[in-house]
Amino acid sequence: MKNMIKKIFTLLSFGFALFALPTQTFADTSKYGQQKVVYHINYDSLERQIGALGNAQNQIDAVGESNMETTIVMHGKGLTLLQVAKTNGDLASKIKALKMQGVKFAVCNKTMEKQKLTVADLFDATQQDVVPSGVAELSYLQSKGYTYLRP
Repeated sequence: MKNMIKKIFTLLSFGFALFALPTQTFADTSKYGQQKVVYHINYDSLERQIGALGNAQNQIDAVGESNMETTIVMHGKGLTLLQVAKTNGDLASKIKALKMQGVKFAVCNKTMEKQKLTVADLFDATQQDVVPSGVAELSYLQSKGYTYLRP
């Protein structure tokens, strides 16, 4: 029993040590080459939306910022992500960090019209972020070789 506890403690210590190391230590960015990806957010679950942002960051960490073209397309209930970020500093920081790494955020104009929103209602959005249709943007990006992900 004592030997088993010692093994568990050793494994846990090793796990914590790995967790404390910078992510880039384990990234082999040359393995993945150049990638283009579009993340689709059209749900209002903040937990899922934050998870999608985390997935985007994990992919950038693994592939390398210079090897990525990433767009996050939001329409329908997905626009709540940018509405909540106006008053949620942690969420705003995640979005800013992704943007600093070249991630583009595309906002559906059809949804904005339907919900009577302006770019001023959305965190860090500009008119350049607005696309005519979120679903049309998804299709367009896929036709340009982007991998579609809907986490």
